[in-house]
Formats: sequence, C-alpha cells, structure tokens
Amino acid sequence: MKRLIGSVLFLLLSATAASAQQLDLGNIAGQANGSTVGYIVQLFGLLTILSIAPGILIMVTSFTRFVIAFSILRAGMGLPTTPANLILISLSMFMTFYVMAPTFDRAWSEGVRPLVNNEISEAEALEAISDPFRQFMVQNVRDRDFDLFADLAAERGQIDVSAENVDLRVLVPAFMISEIRRGFEIGFLIVLPFLVIDLIVATITMSMGMMMLPPTVVSLPFKILFFVLIDGWNLLVGSLVRSFV
Repeated sequence: MKRLIGSVLFLLLSATAASAQQLDLGNIAGQANGSTVGYIVQLFGLLTILSIAPGILIMVTSFTRFVIAFSILRAGMGLPTTPANLILISLSMFMTFYVMAPTFDRAWSEGVRPLVNNEISEAEALEAISDPFRQFMVQNVRDRDFDLFADLAAERGQIDVSAENVDLRVLVPAFMISEIRRGFEIGFLIVLPFLVIDLIVATITMSMGMMMLPPTVVSLPFKILFFVLIDGWNLLVGSLVRSFV
C-alpha cells in the first residue's frame, strides 16, 4: 500500500514538473515583441470577422430582399412550413451569390488576391475589398434613407457625408432599412393575388351556407394551382434579380 501511494505521488510530481516546463508563461511573455503582439491582434481580428461573416452577408448584400420576399410568399399562400426554411434560405443565398458575383469578383481581384501575394498592405486591402460593396450599396440605397442617416451623422458632429465619401457606418444601416422596405413592397404585390382568391372563396362558401368550413382550406389548392400556372417562381426570381442595379 505504501509503495502504491509513493508511486502515485511520484507520478503527480513528475506531471507537475513537466507541465511547468511546457507552460512557462514567463518566458512566453518575455519573448513577446511588437511584431508578435501585432500578429496576435491580426489573428484575433480575423477570427472576429469570420464569426460575424453571416451578419456581414445580410448587411451588405441582396440577401435581405430575397429572404423577405420568399417568406411573405410562403405566408401568403398559407403554407407556414412549405418550402422549409432551409430551402428558402439556401435559395436566397445562391441568388445573392448570383446578384453579387461582379462585386465579389472585384473584391477578390482588387483586394484579396494582392493581399495574399503581399502586393498591398492590410489597410489598402481593406479599402479595396470594401469599395465594391460600398458602390453596390450606394447604387441600391434609397435616397430618403441615405439622407436620414446622413442628417443624423451631421447632427452628431460627424464628418460631412455624401455619396462620394460615404462612411460604412452611415451607408450600411441606410442600405438595410432600404432593403427591408423594398422587400415588404415586393411582398405586398405577391400577397395581393392570393388575398383576392381568399376573398372570392370566402364569399362563395358563405353564400352556400358552409359556415363551419374554413375558407383557407378551400382556397389553398386554388392558390397553389394559380402560382404554378403563372410560373410564379420564374417570375418572382426574375423580378427580384432585375430589381437590383
């Protein structure tokens, strides 16, 4: 028993000594210099950007308009779970890549590729990458929304804001509320024909005395048939793509 206890204590002391040799924080802190700290800060910034990449995709691209229009279409047809969220989000994402392809190509060729080849600095690469997205948002933002945030920036003593030297802190929220508004405008035009079908079916069922039959149960097949006959997905996706400059 004493030999067993002595062996366990010897193993614990050996492991503690080995851990102390492997994790010598004093040596790590002593060897750190300016370049090492800068590299750590850059790595932390890169991880932060990667963690908020989905949010950036929503904020500065056409994704918002697509997903709002598709969600309102599903609600207007009376199908709360069909198509599934995964299908709608995937379709919105691929349509976003289709619309934003020229912007992504410019950001890659003018910013990412020169940075990888060590031809430009990180600051120059950041400006070159953000410039295509800035131009896309300026072309598609509503003037009224842009003027709202430009006036708010001026009231708070920030720099003069114009379409030529606009700051992303002003442009991104203006672009987002502009996309949300346009998504709801398109959604209203989508829902209107389905609302007419619901009203017609409700009037017919009430006139026939079928008080206990929900009109949505009867109108659902007609709405699906109507959407299929007019080739609704083709019209909707084509109209959404053409709505971007």
